[in-house]
Amino acid sequence: MYKNSKKIIAIIPARYGSVRLPGKVLLEIDGKPIIQYVYENVSKSRLIDDIIVATDDQKVVNAVESFGGRAILTPSELKSGSDRIAYVAKDLQNTEIIVNVQGDEPLISFEMIDSTISLLIDDENILVGTPIKRIVNTEDLINPNVVKVVIDNFGNAIYFSRSPIPYFRVSKELNEWVKTGNYFKHIGIYVFQREFLMKFSKMEESKLEKLEKLEQLRIIENGYKIRTTITEYENFSIDTIEDFEKIKNVITKRKEKI
Repeated sequence: MYKNSKKIIAIIPARYGSVRLPGKVLLEIDGKPIIQYVYENVSKSRLIDDIIVATDDQKVVNAVESFGGRAILTPSELKSGSDRIAYVAKDLQNTEIIVNVQGDEPLISFEMIDSTISLLIDDENILVGTPIKRIVNTEDLINPNVVKVVIDNFGNAIYFSRSPIPYFRVSKELNEWVKTGNYFKHIGIYVFQREFLMKFSKMEESKLEKLEKLEQLRIIENGYKIRTTITEYENFSIDTIEDFEKIKNVITKRKEKI
């Protein structure tokens, strides 16, 4: 991995008013809030110049500033994380690349972030990049909360869905589907050319986006490409209190090994 001349800023959308688990970014593990774990892992990146947390609540701003981070309060009426990121990015005139890292993923890998950023550094024609990982179990394949993606021969995403895609017509056994190696799950990190991010934020919600509740489909429906990179790193987001307890156990066990 190498450093380059482009200015790269990571923006972490951290919505306090989460519907399923309100205040989740401030839940603590060993005295540290989730958002701090995310921030510290992103700060290990070899390519990112600065990190900003974009949030809808002053409590999150205060928490971030308490551990030395930078946070910006955004309007509460913004609908999505991308809207929150675009709100902050509009004032970052001298920044070429914006990295969107979710605020509820405390185990995020900086290596995965950097490999995705490298897509845009190596090819300026790539407007947005995102990581994907091979699906190795049927649980992920049938879980609608695990977003599936199909790619072309050049690594561009053809479609994202909550359903298992592609359909393996030869076999009805899902474990056989997984064994083919043709199934990938999407990991919710996005790296944007800043100019394209601003254009994307002005696009209207698309038909497929509304159906699947996946805003990345708006990019594809408008004729643009999303380049993917295959990663071996696993990622976990916190959507429920059960997710929080699982991640808490992982972090605790890691610390016990040190």
